[in-house]
Amino acid sequence: MDIKTATALRRLRLVSAPEAVSFLLLLCCSVLKRTTDFNAVPVMGAIHGLLFVLYVLFWADAWNRAKWPLRTAALYFVLSVLPTGGFFAERRLRREAEDAVIASRARREGVVKA
Repeated sequence: MDIKTATALRRLRLVSAPEAVSFLLLLCCSVLKRTTDFNAVPVMGAIHGLLFVLYVLFWADAWNRAKWPLRTAALYFVLSVLPTGGFFAERRLRREAEDAVIASRARREGVVKA
């Protein structure tokens, strides 16, 4: 994995958890808006919207650079629209990055020929 691919995956991983948190907070604000006089939906909506747009941009860049199959790319996109999906995406991306580092070290040391 080259440095640009690793960077694209890292950016996607770093934005996925905050996007999930903002989604959950937006849902809580929506409930509070309906049940109380507290209305933070416009603010949380803007924050979540910005994070979602960043997630989609970073997802498209990671898909392009990592050459994911359609199934993997679709999985990461579906995880972005589920309330807690960003947490699962972050965990899978972290595991994928760790596996890439291990494989790179093994190739460098001559343990694996690839």
